[in-house]
Amino acid sequence: MLNNITKKIYSQKCKIDKNILVALPQTTGVYIFRGINNFPLYIGKSINIRSRVMSHLRNPNEIKMVSQILQIDFIETAGEIGALLLESRMIKEHYPLFNMRLRHLHHLHTISVKKTINGISPKIVNNKSIDFGLMPDLYGLFPSRYAANQKLRKLAQENKLCQAILNLETSSHRGCFGLQIDTCLGACVGKESRVIHDSRLLKALEKFRIKVWPFNGPIDLVEELGGWIQRHRILNWCHLETWCSKTKATIEHKSVKGFDLDSYKILIKPIMLKNKGIEIVNL
Repeated sequence: MLNNITKKIYSQKCKIDKNILVALPQTTGVYIFRGINNFPLYIGKSINIRSRVMSHLRNPNEIKMVSQILQIDFIETAGEIGALLLESRMIKEHYPLFNMRLRHLHHLHTISVKKTINGISPKIVNNKSIDFGLMPDLYGLFPSRYAANQKLRKLAQENKLCQAILNLETSSHRGCFGLQIDTCLGACVGKESRVIHDSRLLKALEKFRIKVWPFNGPIDLVEELGGWIQRHRILNWCHLETWCSKTKATIEHKSVKGFDLDSYKILIKPIMLKNKGIEIVNL
């Protein structure tokens, strides 16, 4: 039931039938706010759908969105991973008006590190040229080449690395500009060993390393709730489809092909740490 405070807020801002709110489940899943002509305004996920929806109604910063809601739909899931994957997929397919994140980035960039005769050389590459889920020695996920370059510059400044060696500037016989202002330890002119410089570079990059897909092929990530089973098929960190024991149907994820940033963020911990309550089945 709605408490008095929520009733007051509801009467002032909402245009939907309060019985719709009362009927919302207190379970895990995805909810969809709809406006005129059933247009999706916002798609979200929660481990308690009703509680999360109510929090939107109480938020004074969301009045503009709340005042346009005419209908609330929901889809329950067997677990939180399924809710996260479903939310990500639906946002990419329907582009809700008030969802500013989880939109599909068609061009992702990363920092590739390769060994050369002189030492380690970083290079900015994008997901059109390589498969991020399969290629080793990739660091960071960025929406643009500029953002990747800015990360390299920041790491160079924080760790006194040579920006010339990092391919961020050209160097003269006097060394890079950083050497002149004491932000480089001199690897560009031999004052610092290139081996030591490159070791410091790899250490700075390590926490941004993209995990290589740890299986030889696709897997099923299985969630179960009271006998209800959902199997999420994953390959190279990409969510391909979900099979549900209730509907006996498989829903394909058609909106994303190849490596997907949001799927990677959702799946990295459950898969690498093998979270309790989640089963991984090799296919």
